[in-house]
Amino acid sequence: MQTERFQIVPKLTPRDIAALSLPPGKSDALYFDHAVPGLAVRLRAGGRKSWIFQYRIGNKQRRLSLGSATALNAHEARKRAALLHAEVKLGRDPAGDKSAARSRANETFALVLPLFLARQKERLRPRAFVEIERHLKAHAKRLHHLPLADIARRDVAGVLTATAARLSGTSANRVRTSLSSFFSWSIREGLLDANPAAWTERREEVARNRLLTDDEVREIWAALRDDAYGDILRLLILCGARREEIGALRWSEVNVDHGLISLAPERTKNHRAHEILLSPPALAVLKSRPRLAWPDGSPCDLVFGRGGRGFADWAGSKADLDARIVAARQGAAKQASADVAEVQAMPAWTPHDFRRLISTTMHDRLGVAPHIVEAILGHVGHQAGTAGRYNLARYRAEKAWALALWGAQVEAIVTGTERKVVAFERR
Repeated sequence: MQTERFQIVPKLTPRDIAALSLPPGKSDALYFDHAVPGLAVRLRAGGRKSWIFQYRIGNKQRRLSLGSATALNAHEARKRAALLHAEVKLGRDPAGDKSAARSRANETFALVLPLFLARQKERLRPRAFVEIERHLKAHAKRLHHLPLADIARRDVAGVLTATAARLSGTSANRVRTSLSSFFSWSIREGLLDANPAAWTERREEVARNRLLTDDEVREIWAALRDDAYGDILRLLILCGARREEIGALRWSEVNVDHGLISLAPERTKNHRAHEILLSPPALAVLKSRPRLAWPDGSPCDLVFGRGGRGFADWAGSKADLDARIVAARQGAAKQASADVAEVQAMPAWTPHDFRRLISTTMHDRLGVAPHIVEAILGHVGHQAGTAGRYNLARYRAEKAWALALWGAQVEAIVTGTERKVVAFERR
């Protein structure tokens, strides 16, 4: 087996380096420069010559490449080797530090993120997991390419500022919480020494009170397509359910004959079973939905989407819908010979605003009792504490009546007609 040949020669000059050659039968040889301990020129088969620095840490011998002997002159090589020699004398391990730095550089935000999300998926409720996954994958995307150890507070602050400008201060605070959780987990895993989200600005939160007008509801409804997102929003408008309650709906939760959706405690925000009564227009939306199948042809229980959590393209579909609303406004402006340049987008709104609209309208315009409205929305304030231990009523008939009234109200809004009287049938 061919082995290295070690030689110590006088202080190497460019001429000496050019004249160096491998001894017969050797494929590798080291020629040490006597000026700096550990500095050598390494020759390998093929004629390549490079500077290396060799040293010992305990009983281990280490080598560190300094660069090509043709690109790095002897004077510069001695300066680098002298600094490394000083570090070794102080107990440092330059080669080990370089390897660790290279390893840490490969530990990017995007590479470590799946490990964190896998842990969170085990411990969080599905809805909470969806939120933290969206915060870190979408809103924090500008951090993905950065080595975890190189992420500074200013990088995190940039993400939060952009989120606040695009969405709201409240959204920025939620992203901040998710990032802080991720970095805290990284510290516990030994990947970080400090949390770069610490001391970033926490923005003032303003309670959301956006109340959609009848005209806005009409615009939204008219811009909906006959697709999954369109049907989801129609059901959210008609039922007052939470987004994930409909987006992740399963056929096994739907009783078409009784016009009823039954959600188990693990599917609700407050961990209580919840029943959603379906008005005639809401039931019509579900009856029109095609039954999905998996790639192997087996039936899919999910009503919307084939992913593990049902429908997923919330942001993209909402952006497309907003664009269609603007286009419709521009078309109306053209027909009215108005200035299209003056057309503005609808003020910021979210699907959750439908719940506020339903509550306000039922209380203010339809005469529905407050505890029935709360039951429709899946709130538990009216059945909390002692009252909740004694009052286990589900108010099916009352909720069905109220949602039928609301369904007729929606039909009147979207068609521009007066609401018709709705027959009430107790169940």
